[in-house]
Amino acid sequence: MDIKYNAKTIKVLKGLAAVRKRPAMYIGGTSERGLHHLVYEVVDNSIDEAMSGFCDKIVVKLNEDGSVTIEDNGRGIPVDIHKEMKVPAVQVVMTKLHAGGKFDNKTYKVSGGLHGVGVSVVNALSKSLEVKVYIDNKIYRQCYEKGFPKTELEVIGKTKKSGTEITFTPDESIFEITEFNFDTLSSRLRELAFLNKGLKIILIDQKKNKKHVFEYSGGINSFVKYLNKNKTNLLREPIYIRGTEEEEKVEFEVSIQYNDGYQANIYSFANNINTIEGGTHLSGFKAALTRSVNGYIKDENMVKNEKINPTGRDVREGITAVISVKLSNPQFEGQTKTKLQNSAIKGIINSTVYDKLTTFFEENPKQAKKIANKAIVGARSREAAKKAKELTRRKSVLESGSLPGKLADCSIQDPAQTEIFLVEGDSAGGSAKMGRDRTFQAILPLWGKLINTEKARIDKILDNDKLQPIVLAIGAGIGDEFDIEKLRYDKIIIMTDADVDGKHIATLLLTFFFRYMKPLVEAGHIYLARPPLFKVTRGRSEQYVYSDKEKNKILKKYDEEKLGIQRYKGLGEMNPDQLWETTLNPEKRILTKVNMNDAVEADRMFTLWMGSKVSPRRQYIKTHAKYVEVDV
Repeated sequence: MDIKYNAKTIKVLKGLAAVRKRPAMYIGGTSERGLHHLVYEVVDNSIDEAMSGFCDKIVVKLNEDGSVTIEDNGRGIPVDIHKEMKVPAVQVVMTKLHAGGKFDNKTYKVSGGLHGVGVSVVNALSKSLEVKVYIDNKIYRQCYEKGFPKTELEVIGKTKKSGTEITFTPDESIFEITEFNFDTLSSRLRELAFLNKGLKIILIDQKKNKKHVFEYSGGINSFVKYLNKNKTNLLREPIYIRGTEEEEKVEFEVSIQYNDGYQANIYSFANNINTIEGGTHLSGFKAALTRSVNGYIKDENMVKNEKINPTGRDVREGITAVISVKLSNPQFEGQTKTKLQNSAIKGIINSTVYDKLTTFFEENPKQAKKIANKAIVGARSREAAKKAKELTRRKSVLESGSLPGKLADCSIQDPAQTEIFLVEGDSAGGSAKMGRDRTFQAILPLWGKLINTEKARIDKILDNDKLQPIVLAIGAGIGDEFDIEKLRYDKIIIMTDADVDGKHIATLLLTFFFRYMKPLVEAGHIYLARPPLFKVTRGRSEQYVYSDKEKNKILKKYDEEKLGIQRYKGLGEMNPDQLWETTLNPEKRILTKVNMNDAVEADRMFTLWMGSKVSPRRQYIKTHAKYVEVDV
């Protein structure tokens, strides 16, 4: 085949055509993450107005037709004619990449939507978009289709309010899914309300008749208190630190509160962007925290003759902290901005946080000793955990080839094609081993009740004979040493009985994965199997039934005929062929994928359900019991 490679074969994509051709370059992908990023880009523009002092209310509405509307009460996008482009300024903003008021350092001193591509990218990736601008006592409107204007900018009415309203419908030819998730949006909008004191953000789902109002007068202190709700806190009030640096045009704030748990929950933000990969601001904070706590321990001679030197991990045990930095010229990795790179920020935050924490410790010795003692206990526990970790490493798949004795592994070596079932009980495990497809399905029977990892340090977990086989089988480590690249199975499927004990075991496992193997949950590797409750026979026909509701429908339909009903009390009562047909066979089984759309709420719910405080759990049950649906 003779294919000429010359100038004619080089395609030049201009403007928004490039966005439609390569959307992942601008919004990170076309799956759920990219879809929701569209909303965030529009909301970021409203947040910029809020940070500049011109907006105090944002409304996000999920409409019944699948579109979404974002409205603010800011100044409104300018509608006058752009001198160079010869069209209204709002049209320039909606159709041109790198166009906006964020490049002169005057209109916006601080901006989250740094690149200025936000709303134009949203326009390009929308089947339809309508923008309304409330400005100068008039309502302006312009409509677009796939990034191109369908109408001229026109005045459609009068108004006394000001602001911008954008309604768009994602293009289903570009996105894998087009339905917005209420909880995912709630997570981000809640963060924005915490980070912008005095801003009210309202989220409305018109399809499901749901509404959230986010407004927090305490700013990031309120955020930390929210994160620590239902936990036993060592400090009554968070430690609040604020700093500025004129030369770099930086201002930042930090809020810290310790609890009696063992997890470190630290959230970092730069210009309201959740920097989930951290960056220089987070590094500076961690270094300052470790230095100040260790300095206090040394100055107070708290370990005396013990050879203990708490590490950063020890010092952060039980901490909840929020770091928010705002700067005029942020440098991020990529358009989705998950890691801050400004090198000067590390030193600025490090020195300020160290100085102010040291002063706080001197002025508040009781609270300082609580923090220091927790770090010391953490260091002692870490030393104790070394032995358990060494034992785990000696048994690890990668270093010795040894696997848990009860594991029936699969023959395929490629992790992307394999799955492991964590099965309740030896009896069910035996049936699953015989009924599985051994080429790609592994079975690990579980026995006895697992420990509640919400209340246990990692040394106790590594020493636990119920959890250690799971760690070894998965093969990717645990805690800070977890490496998802070493994962041995693509799907980790929890398969327990459909009774209270089974649900409890599943919850204990989910707690363990969330607390000590969170990347598995974030990447969507955890699943719940759903075995049947009944087998209904009518003559020679058989039907597996998964709920009482479904069974009752069948009884009502065939009430005049004789039916045979077998109730499965547990997985162990099912024959291998039945287990394959109902729960193991990929073509027929029902699997529920465990997602984490709202990490903050997930953390709060695990604390509520599995933590040491009984009263909040009892109150939650009383409040929500009436909404429980037994059969779904």
